[in-house]
Amino acid sequence: MVKICENTAEAVAGIEDGSTVLIGGFGMAGMPVELIEALIEQGATDLTVISNNAGNGDTGLAALLAAGRVRKVICSFPRQTDSWVFDGLYRAGRIELEVVPQGNLAERMRAAGAGIGAFYCPTGVGTQLAEGKETREIDGRTYVLEYPLRGNVALIGADRSDRMGNLVYRRTARNFGPVMATAATTTIVQVREVVETGALDPEAIVTPCIYVDKVVTV
Repeated sequence: MVKICENTAEAVAGIEDGSTVLIGGFGMAGMPVELIEALIEQGATDLTVISNNAGNGDTGLAALLAAGRVRKVICSFPRQTDSWVFDGLYRAGRIELEVVPQGNLAERMRAAGAGIGAFYCPTGVGTQLAEGKETREIDGRTYVLEYPLRGNVALIGADRSDRMGNLVYRRTARNFGPVMATAATTTIVQVREVVETGALDPEAIVTPCIYVDKVVTV
């Protein structure tokens, strides 16, 4: 049964030091900024963060990095014009980085949610990203073996939830939210609005409530 939380502090309570945290968003689109701010206040540290980017500007994920709470980032796009927080930490040797091609990132989380043990993918073959990984030739093409990416916690943003925890998203803010919700032990969601059960069109629901643990309105 999903828990409708009174505030973001209640939503992130219980996240432990050393957790692997999946954080939704494509840049700032769909990033659960208020949940991240609550996590900073909560104090969990030594975190491994899995996200598409490594933070933008000084807010959201970048603020979590600046607070010194993150040990390692796994992402597909760590550097851009406004990623100065991560860039400074990485150059100073204060944070670890694992780069994963964007499609692989999504598929590895989807595999975790689907219970797939591993899969072969052609992306990255012949590059540094495939060094040390098992490869296999299938129908004349080389593939690299990739393993699922699981999280202890997922922090994602959605547009609306009903009181059971069924989620709908707003346009591109959807991005990684659906696969992250399936790949985490505990999924915490910030939404614009919680509506009564039955108010959402069942055909429009993207993430079913079975994948959601906590919901908070921000």
